[in-house]
Amino acid sequence: MSDLLNALINSEEKIDWRHFVSDIRQQEKRYLLRNDILSAFTNYCINHQKSSEFPKKSNLSKLIYYTQEIILEDGSLCLIIRPKIASQEVYRVTEDLKIEPMTVQELLDVRDLLVNRFHPNEGDIFEIDFGPFYDYSPTIRDPKNIGKGVQFLNRFLSSKLLQDPQKWLEALYKFLSLHSYNNLQLLINDRIKSQQELSDRVKQGLKLVSDLPADEPYQNFRYELQTMGFEPGWGNTASRVRDTLSLLDELIDSPDPQTLEAFISRIPMIFRVVLVSIHGWFGQEGVLGRPDTGGQVVYVLDQAKSLEQELQEHICLTGLEVLGVESKVIILTRLIPNNDGTRSNQRLEKVHGTENAWILRVPFREYNPNITHNWISRFEIWPYLETYAIDAERELLAEFQGRPDFIVGNYSDGNLVAFLLARRLKITQCNVAHALEKSKYLFSNLYWQESDDKYHFSLQFTADLIAMNAANFLISSTYQEIVGTPDSVGQYESYKCFTMPELYHVVNGIELFSPKFNVVPPGVNENVYFPYTRQEDRIPNDRDRLEQMLFTQEDSGLIFGKLDDPSKRPLFSMARLDRIKNMTGLAECFGKSERLQEHCNLILIAGKLRVEESGDNEERDEIEKLYRIIDQYNLYGKIRWLGVRLPKNDSGEIYRIIADRQGIFVQPALFEAFGLTILESMISGLPTFATQFGGPLEIIQDKVNGFYINPTNLEETAEKIWEFVSKCEHNSNYWQEVSQRGIERVYSTYTWKIHTNKLLSLGRIYGFWNFTSKENREDLLRYLESLFYLLYKPRAQRLLERHLHS
Repeated sequence: MSDLLNALINSEEKIDWRHFVSDIRQQEKRYLLRNDILSAFTNYCINHQKSSEFPKKSNLSKLIYYTQEIILEDGSLCLIIRPKIASQEVYRVTEDLKIEPMTVQELLDVRDLLVNRFHPNEGDIFEIDFGPFYDYSPTIRDPKNIGKGVQFLNRFLSSKLLQDPQKWLEALYKFLSLHSYNNLQLLINDRIKSQQELSDRVKQGLKLVSDLPADEPYQNFRYELQTMGFEPGWGNTASRVRDTLSLLDELIDSPDPQTLEAFISRIPMIFRVVLVSIHGWFGQEGVLGRPDTGGQVVYVLDQAKSLEQELQEHICLTGLEVLGVESKVIILTRLIPNNDGTRSNQRLEKVHGTENAWILRVPFREYNPNITHNWISRFEIWPYLETYAIDAERELLAEFQGRPDFIVGNYSDGNLVAFLLARRLKITQCNVAHALEKSKYLFSNLYWQESDDKYHFSLQFTADLIAMNAANFLISSTYQEIVGTPDSVGQYESYKCFTMPELYHVVNGIELFSPKFNVVPPGVNENVYFPYTRQEDRIPNDRDRLEQMLFTQEDSGLIFGKLDDPSKRPLFSMARLDRIKNMTGLAECFGKSERLQEHCNLILIAGKLRVEESGDNEERDEIEKLYRIIDQYNLYGKIRWLGVRLPKNDSGEIYRIIADRQGIFVQPALFEAFGLTILESMISGLPTFATQFGGPLEIIQDKVNGFYINPTNLEETAEKIWEFVSKCEHNSNYWQEVSQRGIERVYSTYTWKIHTNKLLSLGRIYGFWNFTSKENREDLLRYLESLFYLLYKPRAQRLLERHLHS
C-alpha cells in the first residue's frame, strides 16, 4: 500500500489529498471509522464537483477503499489500511506529505493519546504478545483458507508422514495404543510391539476379515483379531473392520489428507463430552427471553442432543455397544437458588429426548447470598468463575466416574471456565464464541474506563484473550466471524491488536492464520422447526391458541396493542429486548413507512412489557424507547407486542402461523454473529430479511432465498421490505418462490447432524495433532496463567468486593 500512497502524493492528486484532509479536519471527530471515511469522501466528491470517474478510478478513491480508520493528529494523520482480509498496515502522513510506516506499538500509543488517558513518554505499559507462541506451529498462507484449519492440518500431517515415515508411524502406533474405556483396552494391545509389526498385522487382519461375509458380527471373530493384537474399536461387522484397517494400511503406505481424516474420524476416543454454558437461565422451558437467555441456550441444547446421538451411533459402528460402552454428554451451567419459577435450582436434569445427556448445574459459592443466589448479568459474572471451575471439576468427575474426553466452551465466560477445566483435566478444549462483545460495542476497548463499572470489558476482553489462545481449536459459525469481509473487520480479527489505555496494549492477540480456526455452522432443530406446508405434523389446537394470541386475544397483561385489521400481512420479529437486537429500530422503521403501515401489521415477541418487571438495565431502556416510538409514530392499531416466554414448540408453530398468512420475518440486529432465528424462520418457510452486519451474510443469498438490510438506515430498510410486499401483491407466486428457496437452503447446509459429525471429527483430529506433534504448549499455558493471575484475577477480586458490599 505504500506504493499507492506514494503514487497519490507524487501525482496531481496530492491537491485532492490536501483538500480531503482539510475537509475531514473540519469535523469534530478525530477518529474516523470506515463509514465516516466513505461518507466524507462522497461529500468531498460532491462538494468539489469531481468527475463521475474520480470516485471509482482515482488513486485517492483506491486508498479510501482500503482505509479502515483515520486518526487525526496535530500536524499529521494516521492511516490504518487493510489491503486484504486479515492484514493491516499503518502509516503516518505528515503535513509536508512525508510517509512514515508505523509499528503496532506506535499505533497503540496514538490511540492512547486520543483519549488523553496515557502519554507514552510517561512510562511503559504492559504489552501482550502471543506471536512467539505461534512461531513453531504451522500457519495457513492464503486468507481464503482461514477457517479451514482441519483441512490444512491434515495436509500438513500427511506431508510429515511422507517426509519422515519412521518417526510419524511410531507416533501413530503409540497413539493407537493409548485408547481405553473404563480399563477396557481399545484398538491394539501389547502383542503388537512396534510400528513395523503394526503394519504387518494390519495386512494379516485384512486377510482375515476379507474372507468373512460383509455383515459378519464383530463378536464372531473378535478373539481371532485379539490374538493378532487388535482390540475392540475397529468396527461392528467384518466390512466395517475391513474398511477401517484398509484406511490404516493406506495411511501407512501412502498417506494423504483425505485418508488421514477418514481414519482418525473412525477412532473411538471421545465418549464423554462437556458443553459449558454458564450465564443466563439455562433450562428446557420457561427461560427464553429472560435477560442473557436466548439463542445460546437453544444452540447448546440442540447440540447436546445431536452429539449424544452421533456419539452413540459411532459407538455402535465401532463395535463397542455390545461391550457396554456408553456415551454421555453433560451441559455444565450455573445453579440459581432463587429460580423464579424455572428449573434453574435443580442440580441435575435430563435433556428431553435423550438417553444420556444431562444438564448439570453447579452453584456459585455464597460470597454474598443476595448476589449469588440470584441471576447475575453476564457482565457481572467474572469474580465467580475460578472457584466455579474448581467446584465443577469435582462434580464432573463424579458424574462421569472419570475424566471427560472433550470440552466445549460457549461465550466468553464458558470459554474461560473451559480453559481452567481443560488445564486441570488435560483434555482437548474447543471454544465457541457466539458473539464477542468487543465487536458489538463501538470503541469498547478504547473507552473501557468510561463503561467498566457497567460492562467490565477489562475482565471480559482479558478472558477472551486467555481462552481463545488456550483452545486447541475454535469453531465459528461463519468465515466472517473470524476475519470479516473486505469491508469489515471480523470478531477475532478485532483482537489482533488493540489498546485498553492505562491497562495494557495487545500487539498480537491472536494468530488468525492458525489452523485452530474452523467454520462449523450450527443446525436447526428439525423436530420443532419445519415448513408450514407439513400440515400433518402440526397440532390444530396449538395453531388455534397461538393464532389468537398473535392477532386477536384481548390484553392479558402480556400483550400490548389491539390490531385494527388482523388480516393484514404480518411483519414478524422475535428477540430479546436489548440494544444490539434492535427491536426498537424495527418499530421505528415501520413507523417511518406509511405504505408498510397501510399493508402490514408489526408483530413483536420481545422481552417484558413493563419497566418495573425487568432487572436488566438495557432491557428497561429498550422498553421505554419502544413505547416512545409507538407514541411518536401513532402505531396504535398497527402493532402487537407480546411480552411472553415461549416453549420451543410454540415458537416453531408461531413461525408457521406467520407463514400461513404469507408474512415476513425481519431480523434487525445491529450485529448478529450468526442468527439461529434466521434458520428457524427460513426452514419454516418465511421470507427473511436480516442484518447485513454479521453471520446472515453467509446464511442468506441476497434476493435469492432472503434479503439483506442495513438496520442503521431505517428508510432504506423500509423501502426494501415494501418492494418485496409490492412484488408479492402483483405476483401471487413470488412469496412462495422465496419461501421455498429459503427452506432448501437450510436443509442443504444447516443441519445438526452435519454440525456434530464435523465437531467430533475435529475433536479427534486435534487430539491426534496434540499427541503426534509434541508441540510444546506448556510455555503458552504458563503465559496464559500469568495473564490470568496478574491481570484478570485482581480485577475480578475488586468486582467481588463490590458485590460483597451490595
